[in-house]
Amino acid sequence: MANMQKLKVALVHDFLVDFGGAERVLEVLGEMYPEAPIYTLLYDKHKMRGRFAGRKIHTSFLQKFPKFLRKRKKWLLPFFMVAPETFDLRDFDLVISSSGAWSKGIVTRLNTIHISYTHSPMRFAWDANDDYLAQQQKGGAVNLCARLILNYIRVWDKLAADRPDFLISNSEYTQKRVQKYYGRESAVIYPPVEMSSVNSHQSTDDGLPMTDYFLIVSRLSPYKKVDAVVEAFNKLGLPLVVIGEGSQEKYLRKIANDNVQILGWKSDEEVTKYYAQARAFVFAGVDDFGMAPVEAMMRGVPVLAVRKGGALEIVEEGKTGEFFDVAVPEVIADGVRRFMENEKNYDKQDIVDKASEFSKEKFVKEMEEYIEGILKSKV
Repeated sequence: MANMQKLKVALVHDFLVDFGGAERVLEVLGEMYPEAPIYTLLYDKHKMRGRFAGRKIHTSFLQKFPKFLRKRKKWLLPFFMVAPETFDLRDFDLVISSSGAWSKGIVTRLNTIHISYTHSPMRFAWDANDDYLAQQQKGGAVNLCARLILNYIRVWDKLAADRPDFLISNSEYTQKRVQKYYGRESAVIYPPVEMSSVNSHQSTDDGLPMTDYFLIVSRLSPYKKVDAVVEAFNKLGLPLVVIGEGSQEKYLRKIANDNVQILGWKSDEEVTKYYAQARAFVFAGVDDFGMAPVEAMMRGVPVLAVRKGGALEIVEEGKTGEFFDVAVPEVIADGVRRFMENEKNYDKQDIVDKASEFSKEKFVKEMEEYIEGILKSKV
């Protein structure tokens, strides 16, 4: 990318306080532009566990707030719309925002190219706002106030989505939501999924059987519906391994029967070992893409997913996995039974071949071509 050699590039990301799929995308963007500084609303070095070490990271004024406030992001909600607008990006020719909510709202100079890689229009403000309000379990007056705030956020979000010069969606599902809520066209470039090789005979340190278990690797948040999967496996009595951390971790440990192991956070190396020996991967949340199922498929592991969202672009029913229609325990359990009936018909190579459509190499190539196309159009 000869033209890129002369450009000053910056990367912008919502938060660096948890590591998930969006942060993996940022990590690869950082590899593409090793000199680019990263701007983010909040940064938790401990939670990043060495990720982005050595990078120049600029945080917003929210980083100066007391730690107990920074750990309770909901309390800072009124500031999130202001914070990205305070970043000084005047010196940059190209800014790439990695946005699931706020970072697309940055303000850039007229001649600065702003490309926003969109992980999702804000779920809690748009199509999942009723679910969000129900989770708060507050009274009528508080709910009314929350609805007014969400309405204000939607107005800001729509205006903020007009600021980038170009939008990229992480899936066709996200592309449709971007068109519906923002009224804008976007290109589709699937996120980069990379899987380190590991000896499939390596054991874990948890005393679990290395075969015949179902696996979840996920952020443990309510919208991921991990609790519904745990309840389903409580009824089935089949072994389930859950890897991840989040607000529901304590609750999941409380409701899990002995056949369900909630392991919390694990390193990439340890997660890879679990992928290698899993019977199937379970994906119950309606997500805009879903990098973890693809990581499982790269090891030839079939995926059992809800028939919604980005999973429809990843799973081929009867070939690389199975679907269930609703993320409730009874329906999930029925999906597991159907999977077991069809289990012998899966071909590992077919599953790996499908996963290769979402490789890191393909992401880098498509991003480079997309950006080069924009630069040529500006000449």
